[in-house]
Amino acid sequence: MASLSFNAINIKHPPFQSPKPISLFSSSLLKSIKIPSLSSKPTIISRKARPISVSESPVSLPLEAAEEDELLDDPTAELRYLDPEADPDSITEWELDFCSRPILDIRGKKIWELVVCDNSLSLQYTKYFPNNVINSVTLKDAIESVCDELDVPLPEKIRFFRSQMQTIISKACKELAIKPIASKRCLSLLLWLEDRYETVYMRHPGFQKGAKPLLALDNPFPMNLPDNLYGDRWAFVQLPFSEVKKEVLSLETTFAFGASLDLDLLGIEIDDEALVPGLAVSSSRSQPLAAWMNGLEVCSIEADVARASLILSVGISTRYIYASYKKTPESTNEAEAWEAAKKSCGGLHFLAIQNDLDSDDCVGFWLLLDLPPPSV
Repeated sequence: MASLSFNAINIKHPPFQSPKPISLFSSSLLKSIKIPSLSSKPTIISRKARPISVSESPVSLPLEAAEEDELLDDPTAELRYLDPEADPDSITEWELDFCSRPILDIRGKKIWELVVCDNSLSLQYTKYFPNNVINSVTLKDAIESVCDELDVPLPEKIRFFRSQMQTIISKACKELAIKPIASKRCLSLLLWLEDRYETVYMRHPGFQKGAKPLLALDNPFPMNLPDNLYGDRWAFVQLPFSEVKKEVLSLETTFAFGASLDLDLLGIEIDDEALVPGLAVSSSRSQPLAAWMNGLEVCSIEADVARASLILSVGISTRYIYASYKKTPESTNEAEAWEAAKKSCGGLHFLAIQNDLDSDDCVGFWLLLDLPPPSV
């Protein structure tokens, strides 16, 4: 891993110009982090895709022969897209949402929509449904239709982020021998849905202004951390964005555990010298700790000033009190500075697990992005 000043491939001491780390089991304090200013905020880049077919069901307006530009501009059109340069066999993981939209059909009922993509948006598929056919059988048939219409194989895994749809999605996946993964790490899907809200749903003739999402995302009260996830010490740290990008490139070959993000697809634009905030955790059993963390679909870390705690979000509806500290003006300032740094980076942050905070080794590295919930 490139030094926590991130040199070459190892974390160096002191990590990210970090002060003395807070122990998970003590009330030691940190000095305040100096937060650099950023010359630009992250931007999102979305790929234009060509719609091929249009639903003629009561929930979508049928189109007669139209020019391609008109199809692209039609908010009622359904989307079928596969990047011609993509290898269909390489698309083994999908991201999926199956939920109502703030749109009424001709019966005055909310339209439901299936949205499917992969993490690179090489595959994009949408289909509208009336609200009276929402079940696992409908979803199973729709998943098979994606494969038939785009000529791609069934995926090995499907990620989804709505806990309320877990039963339906899991049952449909089980019927097709697909592994369902409940995870908020559906970042390409979440960003695409936000883009569709503005470019498609708001322009649809049946759009309901001010309608709230039917299936809002859960934000449960944080639970105590399981014993196997505790580390020995932790510290707020920082890493230049240029080195974050190097870590993303080397993650698959350098570390056995962790997860990256497609920074190019997300369109994140930050000065290379700007410092990205993170959390370094050390443990004498770092290998098993990293292995356990690797199976949790780690989503984000939040410094909760009110609780004087760090909150770890995993999966879709699980939040843990990752660590606590004694609440003082100094520790509050430190936590607020860390959150401010995260906000300045558009929510980008990371988790690094080490054998020791003074060592050169990093066992796992997770690049995380704290996104607001989608508008739908």
